[in-house]
Amino acid sequence: MIKFATIGTNWITEEFIKAAKEVPDFALTAVYSRTEEKAKEFAAKVGAERTFTSLEEMAQSDEIDAVYIASPNSFHAEQAILLMNHGKHVICEKPIASHTAELQAMIEVAKQNDVVLMEAMKSTLLPNFQAIRKHIHKIGKVRRYFASYCQYSSRYDAYKQGTVLNAFNPTFSSGALMDIGVYCLYPMVVLFGKPLHIKANSFLLESGVDGEGSIILDYGDMDAVVMYSKITNSYIPSEIQGEEGSIIVDTIHTPQKVEIHYRDGRIEDITEAQTHHPMYYEAKEFIELIQNGKRESEINSHYHSLTTMEIMEEARKQTGIVFPADR
Repeated sequence: MIKFATIGTNWITEEFIKAAKEVPDFALTAVYSRTEEKAKEFAAKVGAERTFTSLEEMAQSDEIDAVYIASPNSFHAEQAILLMNHGKHVICEKPIASHTAELQAMIEVAKQNDVVLMEAMKSTLLPNFQAIRKHIHKIGKVRRYFASYCQYSSRYDAYKQGTVLNAFNPTFSSGALMDIGVYCLYPMVVLFGKPLHIKANSFLLESGVDGEGSIILDYGDMDAVVMYSKITNSYIPSEIQGEEGSIIVDTIHTPQKVEIHYRDGRIEDITEAQTHHPMYYEAKEFIELIQNGKRESEINSHYHSLTTMEIMEEARKQTGIVFPADR
């Protein structure tokens, strides 16, 4: 059994625990919160035996093998480094850090302590993303990758009323690019690697984060276009265009329907059955890495996380998005 602790008491942590419990070798041991009351309340809800209000104490505990981090983005690096320096394996919610320097430090600490560090990017480990990788050769030479993830945030209503919650607060390294644009970029990097050039545009809110944006990425013999937003909705699918056909993906963040539309009019459904909770697959990948003595995922690899972070950092530089963490 791999004994887990969690950081973060929000809905995403609940979902991860629910999903991870489908993995036979997952055991939830402890939860962390800054306050005892919140820690006990959350532990009772998810069935954890222990609570911690001190990260240092939790890091030193012999009862914990691994930690799932789902705190605000700006806390990821500091918390992960503390835990890894005490020999804990870390799976960290996306985006894994605020910027590349933080992530490079995290990777170095992971290597020094011989522990697993993996970004909790669910989409690239889902059966239907594996289907895309398996069948992409059928569409011939790829000429364009297009991904769209635009989802109106309920927190934007609060923002318009004058309340700036974490999702729109630069202190927490948030905003549309960091929170959901990453879902468009990470699969692209896994499929096609690092682009040659990028050109970014975004709409900045008065708080200093982006409400929505778009990026054009140049790969030489193909281009990529990504669109993301937390202040509007979009209902169009994502698409990988090849010279012989196109792969249509219903939702880039959690693909559930994937088809190839060939130039001759044929349509091939390459959808794979997803029999588990969407976050099960990342939990399973992470646990198997630990059990098999591997220290890095081949799919959610350090290189893929670092390349994605470099793209986001350059996009922020071009569009004037600055976080306190950058300083």
